[in-house]
Amino acid sequence: MGEINVTPLVDVMLVLLIIFMVTAPLLTQGVNVDLPDTEAPSMQQNVEPLVLSIRANGQIYLQNHAIKLKQLAPRIQAIRKNKKDLPIFIRGDAKTPYERIAQVMSALAQAKIEKVGLVTEPRR
Repeated sequence: MGEINVTPLVDVMLVLLIIFMVTAPLLTQGVNVDLPDTEAPSMQQNVEPLVLSIRANGQIYLQNHAIKLKQLAPRIQAIRKNKKDLPIFIRGDAKTPYERIAQVMSALAQAKIEKVGLVTEPRR
């Protein structure tokens, strides 16, 4: 018999496919915020952005980790040291006081970040 039996290989690949299909949606979840609705067009990104989430109570999250406002500028400068053009998006809850978003944007300005995107949801 001169053929290779590929049945075990196919079984392993199907199991891996199922594992990735189940875990992939879990990786994209972040901090739960109720985004404001707008009619702004969507942006096309080739690079995974750095996301700052601000909850309605004012708590700030860098990606999925809680962070204090004083730590924000140094942490983002350290992250962007290797990736100068890393986009930064702010996901502010619709009920977040505007003052808190302004404080976060001021901290980003101190970190010499001039381009910041505000994430919204399309109107329903």
